[in-house]
Amino acid sequence: MKKIYLTIALVASVLGASAQNRKHVANFSLFQHYFNPALTGYEGSMLKTYYRNQWTGFEDAPKTIFASAELDLADLASWKKDGLLQTSETDTYNRQLGARHAFGLAVLNDRFGPFTETQLHLSYGTRVRLSEKLSLRWGAAATYSSQQLDASKLTMDQEGDPEFEGFKGESGKVGKLDLNMGLVLTAENFYLGYAMQDILKGKMTTGDDYLANSFPWQHVVQAGYRAALSEQVGLVVNGLYRYDAKLEETMEGQVKAVYQNMLWLGAGYRRDLAYSLQGGVRLKQLRLGYVYEVPTADARYLDKATNELMLIYNLLAVKYPKYGKKVTMW
Repeated sequence: MKKIYLTIALVASVLGASAQNRKHVANFSLFQHYFNPALTGYEGSMLKTYYRNQWTGFEDAPKTIFASAELDLADLASWKKDGLLQTSETDTYNRQLGARHAFGLAVLNDRFGPFTETQLHLSYGTRVRLSEKLSLRWGAAATYSSQQLDASKLTMDQEGDPEFEGFKGESGKVGKLDLNMGLVLTAENFYLGYAMQDILKGKMTTGDDYLANSFPWQHVVQAGYRAALSEQVGLVVNGLYRYDAKLEETMEGQVKAVYQNMLWLGAGYRRDLAYSLQGGVRLKQLRLGYVYEVPTADARYLDKATNELMLIYNLLAVKYPKYGKKVTMW
């Protein structure tokens, strides 16, 4: 088995020798609640999952598996009352007015060289109607993460590195409880939100101390806009900005063309890291998507592409309109 010199060099230089790394997902617009708990249930009661194989072909490269469940109580109330979710072509069910309380559970597993991280998020989201067209959503999530270091896979970029010397041939483990909170302003065709992640800054940790002081307060800004260009074609634009004191800032955006609220094609860019192409299809309650990502700028020396597969399933049947000036996906 090849030793992962490049992985350790990345951990030591890019990640500040702390094993903290920022989780990237090219389809970030479809997994909004992971970044901001206020968006829990924003698109309805759903099961979501994605698999991301970063830098395909590079040994011990990052691999991420994510799965979540979101339950919007307004969906259940409307469905039990008169079946509004099973709409006609006019799509009379208005999510903007109905999404009052929602709950979510999300699990993420990420493997990168000698590091393994598992995250668990329990989230709640609610909304207050500000006007006929605007709502303000608020949310919070209790989070737990477990990070493990398998030092048998550790090859030092610098011999005697004190950051990891104590774990040579052994393993380390850290568990952390924390809190995320967020606010989002929403309307039928746009959203704008801000979230704070790791608010407790790792103060509630157990286990080894090799990740001490490695959990800064994270700031997340999300925005999206969608509009119909014709009765069959729509345009969707999404953006994501993240900042913390250790990894500093990351910005990314994507543009998608949507046909009959069923097919989409798009492109994205993560500043100094990657370009991406994506596509997908919605078949009744099921959405399938694929992203192909190519490294650029600071990440170009890796010369390995990234593949990302995603699946979303509506728990309650919704008949989305194929025609008319309304886009129903982000």
